Amino acid sequence: MFNKILIANRGEIACRILRACKEAGIEGVAIHATNDTGTLFTELADTAIQLEGEGLAETYLNQQQILDIAIANDCDSIHPGFGFLSERADFAQAVMDAGLIWVGPSPAAITKMGDKMTARITMKAAGVPVIPGKEVEGGLEEVLAVAPLVGYPLLLKATSGGGGKGMRAVHDAANLESEAKAAMREALNAFGDDRIYVERLLTGSRHIEIQVLADKYGRTIHLGERECSVQRRHQKVFEESPSVALDAELRESMGQAACAAAEAVNYEGAGTVEFLVTPSGEFFFLEMNTRIQVEHPVTEMVTGVDLVREQLRIAGGKPMSCGPLAMRGHAI
Repeated sequence: MFNKILIANRGEIACRILRACKEAGIEGVAIHATNDTGTLFTELADTAIQLEGEGLAETYLNQQQILDIAIANDCDSIHPGFGFLSERADFAQAVMDAGLIWVGPSPAAITKMGDKMTARITMKAAGVPVIPGKEVEGGLEEVLAVAPLVGYPLLLKATSGGGGKGMRAVHDAANLESEAKAAMREALNAFGDDRIYVERLLTGSRHIEIQVLADKYGRTIHLGERECSVQRRHQKVFEESPSVALDAELRESMGQAACAAAEAVNYEGAGTVEFLVTPSGEFFFLEMNTRIQVEHPVTEMVTGVDLVREQLRIAGGKPMSCGPLAMRGHAI
């Protein structure tokens, strides 16, 4: 598939990718900031190269420096891991423009799923159920106008959001304007984009995510769910598979919806489609993570599928090697 891969990340996920590379007979090149010198991932790599500069902007987020290192060291591909540059469509495009292989989905897929309003519109067109709400293009005044149409309680969400930033629950009209302004300020500070939209607040729902794989040969499969309802400040704390809330029929329905979501953006590689599931068993699309996730080993433990190895196979032009979903045991 590849001869040499640069891992544009650090820590645990760099170790994980290096393990997959070693098992596949691929050389792994690690990059590291000064204060990561001598840490485990640099020791596991075939080659470890120190980045110039201080702070994240000058090191792990420095696209040009990372590309220069990859080219200078005869790498044929870049794996971004999670976080950092993994969901930056401009970096994915720059990697491809440099003649290297990007281990991940296309820049177009990253862009469509990274903008939550665009993702909602795309999912509706694909027949994937989305949370009742309204897309907003006109700023604060339009938010104030459409909120009563959505109904209370409602959730204000940042279009470019993630990690709970730029998100506010509103239970009555008296707090709408102040919460909308707060959400827009937080979104602007966190993402450089103050756009927000409006969704119904689905109380008592579970947060369930479905792992998907898609290759270049038109095959898209799901690998079951991860239950991630236990959260603190919208950050996942505890994940397990399978979920006690899903039976085989609901699992398959959500799995097929997740596959439809991936196919709607011509997805390739490993990705995760997140849903909210109501107490009555209805489910709604929340977002798609266009990368490997922190919690991917939970799925690997119950399916026996090496997701990083599959990422490498798919990016290298091979069909995925795993068959139909077969879950065994329980992982936390």
